Amino acid sequence: MNKLKKILIVGNSAKEYALARKLSLYGCEIFVIPGNPSMKDIANCVDIREDKVQEILEFVFENAIDLTIASSEVAIKNDIAGVFQANGQLIFAPSAQSALFSISRSAGKRFLYKLRIPTPKFAIFDKLQLAVDYLKTANMPQVIRADENLNTADRLVCSTFINAKTFVEDLFNKDEKKVVLEDYVYGHEFTFYAVTDGYSALPLMSVANYKFMENGDGGILTSGVGAYTPDYKVSKEIENSIMTDVVQKVLQALERKETPYLGILGIDCVLMPDGEYVVLNFKPFLGDHDADAVLNLVDENLLNLFEACAVGSFADDYNVLNVSDSSSVSCVLSSRQEGKIIEGLELVESDIANFGVIQNKYLEYETVKGKNFVLTRTAKTLSRACKHLYEDIDVIKFDGKKYRNDICEQVENF
Repeated sequence: MNKLKKILIVGNSAKEYALARKLSLYGCEIFVIPGNPSMKDIANCVDIREDKVQEILEFVFENAIDLTIASSEVAIKNDIAGVFQANGQLIFAPSAQSALFSISRSAGKRFLYKLRIPTPKFAIFDKLQLAVDYLKTANMPQVIRADENLNTADRLVCSTFINAKTFVEDLFNKDEKKVVLEDYVYGHEFTFYAVTDGYSALPLMSVANYKFMENGDGGILTSGVGAYTPDYKVSKEIENSIMTDVVQKVLQALERKETPYLGILGIDCVLMPDGEYVVLNFKPFLGDHDADAVLNLVDENLLNLFEACAVGSFADDYNVLNVSDSSSVSCVLSSRQEGKIIEGLELVESDIANFGVIQNKYLEYETVKGKNFVLTRTAKTLSRACKHLYEDIDVIKFDGKKYRNDICEQVENF
């Protein structure tokens, strides 16, 4: 009789929820650190903080965990991969040193510049006055970001000098050590994902992104409020170019530094009207807003795939990653208020990945302020997936519900 494998996921957001649900299909015993209460039906949540790497390692030893998957930027930054590898434990995650370019925006921008990968004009400042002086002659709009992706209030697209100056002052007043300023590039935003063991890499898929809170790309700039895949606007030629001119360049540079990157690598890009693309930044795993959309289309056993990367057999075991010919669409539902009763979830057929929505003592779900969950629908065509997704969104009722209703608006017969 085969032993039931024990899998640990480190993180507590929607992407970890989506990953736990996907892995549960393989009959594994799944643990999540720290997880959130909404995951309790599909995994065992363990009350250890993501940055307590030594405590997580002790848990792995005590519970004979077979594979750990760290998707949390906090855990990756605290070098959970390096600690686990030094102690002989299998882990699917990049080391802190190898992942620095995907966590720190300033490091990512410098990396792009060094490798001569096309990216919008940018500047990095650690002093307020120097940043303000730069803004006086900078092209507008400017995208202004904190160095690390810690919350949704750390980035803004500013169309005037006054707005830009005020936001930069706010960031430094919040004790940000660095700010990254970048020319805003008009075009189609997408993320290209690849899987790698640090030496070999295979393309996963491209995902169209919706990052602005309001319809028509207005309002606050976020890490993502909607997505669809496959991204029919991104040709195979562009994907091949990204694999050759971005992914391979990055991996070769890291290998030369003896810091190979193991895991899923996300590359945020803009496809411009002239057909060329620029790279904005990197991410060290799937995004919260697109994890289900991607995972629903992966026709590989993820457990086998991640283990192959962790043990070093990836190049021998895989020469292509199989992906379904279906389509997925995702939309983030947010709430302007907390503590409001959510109705209709039991009637929804779409996949739901929670950010941290909780049940009260009457077993009713209540909202949190901000992002509540991601709904994802998969179907044979994008238009059908989108239609059914919005039908499910209409079924869900709570005061202060907010979402974009223009995802896939121009998609027809895809």
